[in-house]
Amino acid sequence: MDVRRRPINTVRSTSAGEPLKTRKLGHVPHVKAPATDAQALLVPLYLTNGIFFSLFFSVAYFLLHRWREKVRTSTPLHVVTLSEIAAVVSLIASVIYLLGFFGIGFVHPISSRASSDDELELDDDDSLITKDDGRAPGPCPAGIIDCSVISSPPQNQMVVPATPPKIIDDIPLSLTEEDEEIVKSVVSGSIPSYSLESKLGDCRRAAAIRKEAVQRITGRLLHGLPLEGFDYESILGQCCEMPIGYVQIPVGVAGPLLLDGIEYTVPMATTEGCLVASTNRGCKAIYVSGGATSMVLRDGMTRAPVVRFATAKRAAELKFFLEDPLNFESLSVIFNKSSRFARLQNIQCAMAGKNLYIRFSCSTGDAMGMNMVSKGVQNVLDFLQTDFPDMDVIGLSGNFCSDKKATAVNWIEGRGKSVVCEAIIKEDVVKKVLKTNVEALVELNMLKNLVGSAVAGSLGGFNAHASNIVSAIYIATGQDPAQNVESSHCITMMEAVNDGKDLHISVSMPSVEVGTVGGGTQLASQSACLNLLGVKGASKDSPGANSRQLATVVAGAVLAGELSLMSAIAAGQLVQSHMKYNRSSKDVTKAVS
Repeated sequence: MDVRRRPINTVRSTSAGEPLKTRKLGHVPHVKAPATDAQALLVPLYLTNGIFFSLFFSVAYFLLHRWREKVRTSTPLHVVTLSEIAAVVSLIASVIYLLGFFGIGFVHPISSRASSDDELELDDDDSLITKDDGRAPGPCPAGIIDCSVISSPPQNQMVVPATPPKIIDDIPLSLTEEDEEIVKSVVSGSIPSYSLESKLGDCRRAAAIRKEAVQRITGRLLHGLPLEGFDYESILGQCCEMPIGYVQIPVGVAGPLLLDGIEYTVPMATTEGCLVASTNRGCKAIYVSGGATSMVLRDGMTRAPVVRFATAKRAAELKFFLEDPLNFESLSVIFNKSSRFARLQNIQCAMAGKNLYIRFSCSTGDAMGMNMVSKGVQNVLDFLQTDFPDMDVIGLSGNFCSDKKATAVNWIEGRGKSVVCEAIIKEDVVKKVLKTNVEALVELNMLKNLVGSAVAGSLGGFNAHASNIVSAIYIATGQDPAQNVESSHCITMMEAVNDGKDLHISVSMPSVEVGTVGGGTQLASQSACLNLLGVKGASKDSPGANSRQLATVVAGAVLAGELSLMSAIAAGQLVQSHMKYNRSSKDVTKAVS
């Protein structure tokens, strides 16, 4: 790749072993070691400066004295003698020397400041570099500077090493002339941006061209958004359309979480400080207390179309037909044709005038199952059209499902996996690990998670922060983050047991919507996180076992997160912990003022 060098402070990162290149052309030639002062000057520097200073002031005095005499005697100033010519030449020479010697030190800082505004700029290969870096300076770090082009410093001369730059996006787009023409066509609108993959047959190239086109159309740079290091073929037609890069989210691990006799290291993708640490503390408390146990109560994804008839009576007739057990078997056969894993479980109907909402629920194997259940529903609607030709299908989804919304039907009936998880935390663990006591936790849970949520009119939110853990695990394992809405439905219960010495804690989550195949689960990073949990892909022995196991891990991690956060609040440690671990380098009082 072409690399652009800057004076001392800003250098481009190159891959290991790749030589640095000049600003425009070719490689940087080998630089000879600079000569020492003694080698560069025949006369000592202080003596040279003294000579030119003396010359400057003496000839300046001479010329001023001569010109004053000419003014007194009315002699034309342009009439000069040989001595005056020599004085003028000497004056010019001394001025040039003095400016060259002393002026550089004055002009260079000004030019440096003037160029500092351009410190973040596009160079020849569209890369962005910055000046500062938090790392300690070192000798030619690999991948930052090619040491072969840096000459050794003069002997006995102290050299201050330059601070390596902080690299924001060190991979250029490397657009060819043909790519430039395509970019111009996308900008002008003659080529639709969404068609680049099909036209080019190269997903990475399409993303690069689209990114450059977006920058030119919007006039805004996207150098913090990386392009390289991602398999764009893997998301084509499945995960994301019109990609221009990807976003990095740090992944931490909490654990081990001892759940049902198995130890799990739980991956959590988040940008919230203290979340992983807090969950990790909860895992420790559960572990030393003997672990947690879980149970999957229901497993069924739902889809609810809305259909309309001319009269409410006709809509009721279809309702009775669908809920008749005698018709369920034939409807199941039609529904199950959509997939070898789809199995219709039940049909629930709700009427609103002449509109009928039909909620289908089915098992979906190890997939989360939204597409699977939708295909089955479409098959059933096509079948019903024969006996109910007057049925008008308004929409395949009528929100009675209910997807990505906090609803009572999901809270009561469940959607996806309904899971309950519990643990008994020993008294000494509550005191030593969680820094509180059982009585305080039970009282806080009642007043906060139960009564407080009821006062707020919460729907499925009878917990401290279940959504935090659910979202972090969902992002790490390739689930649909938007389904965090219903998946975070959770009620946390705490009770003193064993004569009030120990703490019984449980979380009940009726709508955990997860899968281990399909969607984002097949991407490399997300697949690695699923593999860490031992639930990657489909279960060969029992279809659906991996997704159910993942749902229990989510519930177990939520249990740990609830336990730790509630303990921090009960002990009055919430603010202190965030100030210590999340903002340790900031002076909050100064920031507020």
